[in-house]
Amino acid sequence: MLLIEDDALVRRGLQLALRRHGHAVHAAEDGESGLETLAAEEIDLVVLDLMLPGIDGFEVCRRIRAGSQVPIIMLTARGDDFDVVAGLEAGADDYIIKPVQPTVLDARIRAVLRRAVSDPDGVRSHRGLRIDTETLSVTLDGAEVALTPTELRLLLTLSRSPGRVFSRQQLLEDVWEHGYLGDSRLVDNGVMRLRAKIEQDPARPVFVQTVRGFGYRFGPV
Repeated sequence: MLLIEDDALVRRGLQLALRRHGHAVHAAEDGESGLETLAAEEIDLVVLDLMLPGIDGFEVCRRIRAGSQVPIIMLTARGDDFDVVAGLEAGADDYIIKPVQPTVLDARIRAVLRRAVSDPDGVRSHRGLRIDTETLSVTLDGAEVALTPTELRLLLTLSRSPGRVFSRQQLLEDVWEHGYLGDSRLVDNGVMRLRAKIEQDPARPVFVQTVRGFGYRFGPV
């Protein structure tokens, strides 16, 4: 994995702790050197600090997403709603507010890596929407749809059981894999962004339908 953190003490401490948990850790002190390391090494996950000298974590995240689907955990001392949602919209798969215990970070890293494993079900086709769960590619009427990892997991979760109603809390647990208690806006924002990419008319969705008072479902085939 790659740890991008500008605070030398924090960087060194996390690097040593994560190595004790069995992770091979490359470390970078800023966004530019982090991007260079990502291009030069085989990296399976990035832990990215938000406040970096030069280009900040948001921009680093966007640059990574422009050419890679490697999982990204954003590590930040800023936990207000704006920063959290902005980080997720930039392409982060998860976020952790500092300070964080290494055991907690390790657990979250392993959860994100588990979610990054391809779904074995094969190909799902729904009214012109084709979801290949092995290559993790999505096409709509033959045109490729570019989804972030979180949007893709949301689509995979809903499409696995067409017609089944998922509550917002279920989607938080299944897609994000840990409790953002009461923060259902993450789900609503995720659904809104997904609809914008796969629905012909997001205001009248065919694929991701709202069940008022309950949650969301993938429209029956």
